[in-house]
Formats: sequence, structure tokens, C-alpha cells
Amino acid sequence: MKQKVEKVVKPDEHWREALSDEEYRVCREQGTEAPFSGKLLHNKATGIYACTCCKAPLFISDNKYDSGCGWPSFDAPINDGAIRYLEDLSHGMTRTEIRCAACDSHLGHVFPDGPKTTGERFCVNSVSLIFNNSQKSGE
Repeated sequence: MKQKVEKVVKPDEHWREALSDEEYRVCREQGTEAPFSGKLLHNKATGIYACTCCKAPLFISDNKYDSGCGWPSFDAPINDGAIRYLEDLSHGMTRTEIRCAACDSHLGHVFPDGPKTTGERFCVNSVSLIFNNSQKSGE
């Protein structure tokens, strides 16, 4: 059963003021940070990965793994309602874009080549995430 998410709706002017240029480009304009450049790529601390824009919890460290793709990778979201899925036909490919279900922030893409636990690889831009290690995964 999909968990209900409280929607966060704010005008574009709010996001332009609240986010850095890079955060705005990636999160609100569906951009991508350069591979192997993200601050959370090699983070191994225990905690919660939340949306940069609205702070909604998205992933837990227990589900993070090194896929070698150049972006933080997870095999599952924190719950079934945290992520919104959209067909992405850009760049001559068919992919599944992932967005924060609460505020519609672009996170990255999900691919069917993940570990055997779920078979999915949620490939996420570091700039789309904030890390909070004051909340331990599993709490």
C-alpha cells in the first residue's frame, strides 16, 4: 500500500530564492550533476537522505550502495509513497525519471539493473539530496 505524502506546492520564485543555482538547475529544471562530482557519492554514514527542496525523507543509508555509475545509488526508496515515477524520453532514450512525491523535485532515474535485493538502481543526483545523520536508519 502506498503511503500518503503531504504535497508541498510553492511558486517558482520561492525555489529560485531558496536554492543555489546548481540546486535549482537540477531539482527544478531536471538537470544532472557531473558524474563522480557529488558530495554524497562516497558517504557511508548512517542516516536519512531527504529532498533538498522540501526535506521529505526519500532514502535510508541501509539501501545505499556503490553501483559505480558516478551518482549515489539506492536499491529502494524509504517507502512506497516517497518517489514519483515519470516516463523520460529525453536524449533519445526511454528511462524512468524519479521525483520527490512531495514537492516534485527531480532526483534522477531508476534502472532495472540494481542488486538482487530489489533489482532496481535509484541513481540520484547528490545536489537533490540532503543527508541527516541525527536520525538513524531503522528508527
